[in-house]
Amino acid sequence: MSELSHVDETGAVRMVDVGGKAISRRRAVARAEVRMAAETARTLRELPKGDALAAAQLAGIMAAKRTSDLIPLCHPLPLTNVGVTLEVGEESVEIVSVVETTAQTGVEMEALTAASVAALTVYDMAKAVDKQMRIVDVVLVEKTKEPVT
Repeated sequence: MSELSHVDETGAVRMVDVGGKAISRRRAVARAEVRMAAETARTLRELPKGDALAAAQLAGIMAAKRTSDLIPLCHPLPLTNVGVTLEVGEESVEIVSVVETTAQTGVEMEALTAASVAALTVYDMAKAVDKQMRIVDVVLVEKTKEPVT
């Protein structure tokens, strides 16, 4: 296993120094899923557009913007794009977040935070009707880095 990026040679935690890294266009995609009863998913699907799922979408976007406030060693980044989509399936809500920046470090944590907080928001809104919901498979799907020319 390689060395942990946020731990120095003495074992102390540290913020990674990215000052010497080139500025790059960076993108990360994360996914989360909220599994639920079919009846709960149907209830969410039948809501008028802009209701419960819009709140989860906004929560995810806001969370991406505040990631460095939530995770102590994350750099505050100038995000250039944050998108969060929610799709209600037969027994789940799938959440996908896409985060982009032009900076010296990546946006994986911002994408994962956006997907996680959107999932937590769906859970919060539906917990009164479904006590068996589970948030599962919060994963980083993709990350890219391209030079800025």
